[in-house]
Amino acid sequence: MNIKTILLSGLLAIASSAAIPTIATAVPAQTQKIKLSSQNIIPPTVPREFRGAWIATVLNIDWPSRSGLTTQQQKTELLAILDRAVALKLNAVVFQIRPAADALYNSPYDPWSESITGQMGKPPTPFYDPLEFAVTEAHKRGLELHAWFNPYRAYHASSKSPISPKHISKTQPELVKQYGKYLWLDPGEKAVQDLTIKVIQDVINRYDIDGVHIDDYFYPYPEKDKQGKNIEFPDQTSWQKYVSSGGKLNRSDWRRENVNTLIQRIYQTVKSQKPWVKVGISPFGVWKPGNPPQISNNNNSTGFNPYEQLYADSRKWLQQGWLDYLSPQLYWRIEQTAQSYPVLLNWWLTQNNQNRLIIPGLYTSRVANPSQQNWSAQEIIYQIRTTRGFAGTGGHIHFSIKPLIENKGGISNLLPQEVYTQPALTPAYPWLNNQPPGKPELTITKDQKSGQLQLNWQAKGQQKTQLWVLQTQIGNEWKTNILPLETTSYLLTNPQIQNVAISAVSRYGIQGEITVMGVKENLIKK
Repeated sequence: MNIKTILLSGLLAIASSAAIPTIATAVPAQTQKIKLSSQNIIPPTVPREFRGAWIATVLNIDWPSRSGLTTQQQKTELLAILDRAVALKLNAVVFQIRPAADALYNSPYDPWSESITGQMGKPPTPFYDPLEFAVTEAHKRGLELHAWFNPYRAYHASSKSPISPKHISKTQPELVKQYGKYLWLDPGEKAVQDLTIKVIQDVINRYDIDGVHIDDYFYPYPEKDKQGKNIEFPDQTSWQKYVSSGGKLNRSDWRRENVNTLIQRIYQTVKSQKPWVKVGISPFGVWKPGNPPQISNNNNSTGFNPYEQLYADSRKWLQQGWLDYLSPQLYWRIEQTAQSYPVLLNWWLTQNNQNRLIIPGLYTSRVANPSQQNWSAQEIIYQIRTTRGFAGTGGHIHFSIKPLIENKGGISNLLPQEVYTQPALTPAYPWLNNQPPGKPELTITKDQKSGQLQLNWQAKGQQKTQLWVLQTQIGNEWKTNILPLETTSYLLTNPQIQNVAISAVSRYGIQGEITVMGVKENLIKK
């Protein structure tokens, strides 16, 4: 497939339309039951697309807007973010909870992040747990929350707070290396791997998260000395331990294998504890230069080699099935010949022999940003449509939520008008569990005084439910509402509704059998 064909294939995708989901409220208790009838009616299939956004907390990029806000101010800002996600018909957020060996939750291993209070190690006052709050509020809104971890970065160069006595650089300094202006955990130390696994296990056990997410920071991006030369990562001690133990790999392969081992252990750990929790990784958008060859220039498609400089063999993780979704950071324009968005996306799809989900990252923060190429909002719209044009893609993630909150370049106006015209379910993960939830039991009640009708339903079967899909029909038009688990009733405020359909969706994204009833038919009979 040549570049022109790839470009055209994606741009022909068309978005369809429906209304924003609605949460039902209760009606008075004096009701009478109406008998149901089954009909040979099949509601339309609900679109499947991961529509996510990263919420970056390091240096207060997205949330909180600044350190030192009160607890109530932090909660108000986070609720506004989640509400904007719902209004735009997103269905997932990727929330950064461990930016640099610190925590935006009550961790037994890492000190509180300075992003919260301005001081590393200081908890919020009055106390609350931001991750617990975020998970609860996201699920109330029918949003998935994926917890975003940085396994190796230990201290950011732009941090302002003094390092807490509880920080790993103080408690286990032998595991931490000074690299340029940063502190970095040494990936060659098994104790570093073990700590990362403990941190993730703890979060999985104590919080009802939907995913574990790792971004592109493995071995650090190269720092330069005063002469402009790359500084070598100072892992001589762990390297010598490896060599002395009889290790045969060269140093580059050894570093890659350190990262490979951690990725494999993370996947195995998550699946052994809560198999419905998805594992996602968001690596640099190119595996290594020259791949794919049609966009390479002198065997260098980006000027950066993550395979040799970050020691990230991201293609291997995909092909070994050590993740449930891969979100390569495809942060280039469609028409950028040297690193064309659709050409790179197509290449990743050709590498996906395990049929995992490919969910590319979009650089939405470049929209109306003069310091970051000043993209038009239409570039993101075109990239979403292009992504839909390829079989095998599972959606996309915006970096980051801030331009959607600030409506940069009108992006938040365009998304629901052009590409998010109807709600979507996140994709299914059938390799994890393909058992559908049971067919819901549906009843309708009518208040004798007001005449209002209310649907009521309950789950059936052994498979746990995550969401409900409620569809209502007027004439030839169907409206879809994706409702959170706690919502088990819905007011039929529109008297023109003819038919309703309800189905359950499992935590693995599997939709169960649909219960359908004819509203008008039952009322006429009554």
